Amino acid sequence: MTTESLLLSTSAILFAIGVGGVLYRRNPISLLMSIEVMLNAANLLIVLGARVHGAATGQAVALIVLVVAAAEAVVGLAIALALFRDRERADIDEPSEVHG
Repeated sequence: MTTESLLLSTSAILFAIGVGGVLYRRNPISLLMSIEVMLNAANLLIVLGARVHGAATGQAVALIVLVVAAAEAVVGLAIALALFRDRERADIDEPSEVHG
């Protein structure tokens, strides 16, 4: 196996794990972690594409995606903590005060 095909298959496996976590988990923390795994798989593909084409902009784009993913995680965790502070169970389908 070449390095590119190994990185491509690793990225596909990571993305599949992230999709599985988003579809089957109901905990907001694990949902955010699954989204982070999917974004890291996309970063791996971006860096691989930049390496194959010889462009140096791939690392810059991947860094921007990492910064946006970190900001998304901070905002998502803050919302999850605010919603589930007084609850004994954290389920993303449960809160009804989010409507309207």
